[in-house]
Amino acid sequence: MPDPDALENLRAEARLAQQRLDLYRAKAYGMRATSPERMRELERRAVAARERLAFAQSRTTDDPGV
Repeated sequence: MPDPDALENLRAEARLAQQRLDLYRAKAYGMRATSPERMRELERRAVAARERLAFAQSRTTDDPGV
């Protein structure tokens, strides 16, 4: 079972990664130059953070006695 503080850190990490991606997407809609490589990297980080959080959350709901 993950530590509650570790779970909260994973939530914050996932939230931050998504926010950074959202901000970069907004920048891409404007007149400022953006990089497709940077967009892919931010997307990869956001997905990885969500997956780490989902895995940790699934471990909290699993019954270790089964």
